[in-house]
Amino acid sequence: DWPAFIAYGGKTCDFFFLLSHHQSGHNSGVIHSGIYYKPGSLKAKLCVQGAALCYEYCDQKGIPYKRCGKLIVAVEQDEIPRLKALYERGLQNNVRDLKLIGAKEIKAKEPFCRGLMALDSPHTGIVNYKQVAQSYAEDFQEAGGTIFTDFEVTNMEMAKESSSESEDGKAVGEEIYCQHIVTCAGLYSDRLSEISGCSPEPRIVPFRGDYLVLKPEKCYMVKGNIYPVPNPRFPFLGFHFTPRMDGSVWLGPNAVLAFKREGYRLFDFSTGDFLDAVTYSGLWKLVLRNLSYGLGEMYRACFLSAQVKQLQKFIPEVTINDVLRGPSGVRAQALDTDGNLVDDFVFDGGSGDIGSRVLHVRNAPSPAATSSLAIAKMIADEVKRRFEL
Repeated sequence: DWPAFIAYGGKTCDFFFLLSHHQSGHNSGVIHSGIYYKPGSLKAKLCVQGAALCYEYCDQKGIPYKRCGKLIVAVEQDEIPRLKALYERGLQNNVRDLKLIGAKEIKAKEPFCRGLMALDSPHTGIVNYKQVAQSYAEDFQEAGGTIFTDFEVTNMEMAKESSSESEDGKAVGEEIYCQHIVTCAGLYSDRLSEISGCSPEPRIVPFRGDYLVLKPEKCYMVKGNIYPVPNPRFPFLGFHFTPRMDGSVWLGPNAVLAFKREGYRLFDFSTGDFLDAVTYSGLWKLVLRNLSYGLGEMYRACFLSAQVKQLQKFIPEVTINDVLRGPSGVRAQALDTDGNLVDDFVFDGGSGDIGSRVLHVRNAPSPAATSSLAIAKMIADEVKRRFEL
C-alpha cells in the first residue's frame, strides 16, 4: 500500500511565475549572517551554514548578489548593553568578522545614519530570492523531478492497491501516488499536518508586514542594511532599511495580523482564515502580552508619519515626502497554545500508516531563505533516517 496525495487543480507551464509567489518572493531579500539566534539552536547553526552555501550557490549559478553588509545601530544609551550582548551572541554563533564600531565609523560606512554604537556585520548581503527559487526548480527538474502548480492538496490516504499505472511520484488524474511525503507548506503547514493525521500544533497565524520604499532620488541615503537593536520585550525586529538588488530601498516592515493567509493588501479577507486565527487561544494570549506594541503597529500601519518617525531615529534627513507605500509580505508565524512564538525550525511526523510516512517542515521562519540549502541537507538526512532509505 502507498499513501496517496488526493489533490484538486492542474498543471501549468507557467510555473516560474507561480514559484516563489508567496513567502519566498515577498521577503526582504537579505542574506543573514546568523547574529540574532540563540546559540546552539537550529536557527543559528543553519543560518551560518546556509549563508555560506547561498553565496557559493549564487557564484556557481551566476546569480547576482551584493555583500553590502549590515549595521545594527544603537541610538539610545540603554540599547548599548543589548547591542554588546548581541555581539557576544554572534561570536558564539561563529559569525565571521563581527565588530563593534563607534559613531565616527558609523558615519564612514553610512554617512546619513546617526548612532552611538553599531554592530558591523560585513558578510550580510542581499539577493533576489525569486531567482534563487527558480534556479532550485531548474535543478530539481534536471534531476528528474516534476513540478505541479495550481494543485491544491485536499487529502492524503492509503491507496487501496498499488497500480501499475501509478508510477511513484507521478500524477494520475487528480491523485499523486508516492511512498513518502515531505511537506514544506509555509502558511498552510498546520493544515497539511492535520490532513495527514498529524498534530495541528503549532498553529500558523498570518502576520502581514508592510514596507515603505524610498523615492528613487533619495536612495543614495542608504548604502547597506541598517537595523535597530531588537527589543526582547517585543516579538519582531522593528523597522529597518533594506537595499534591494534593483537599486531600490525598502523601509520596514511593520507586523499586523493578516485577515487572510495570502492577504497582501489591507482589506484582503478570508472568513475561514480569520476565524481560524481569532478563535485560537494562543493568539489572544500573544495579543494580551503585547497589547501596546500591537496597537502601535496598527497605528503606524495607518499613518505614514508614524512610520517615518521610527526611521528618523536612524536617518534624521528622511521625511514623509521621501517615501511611498511599498509591497507587503505575510509571515507564517507559528504559535503554541500558550501564545509563544515558535522561534526555531520544527520538523515532525506522526504515527500510523500515513503519519509514519510523512515528514512535515512545520516552522521555517526567517532566516529560512538564507538557510535553505542547509535546511535541505538536514531534511534529506532526516528523510534517510526516518524512512530508513
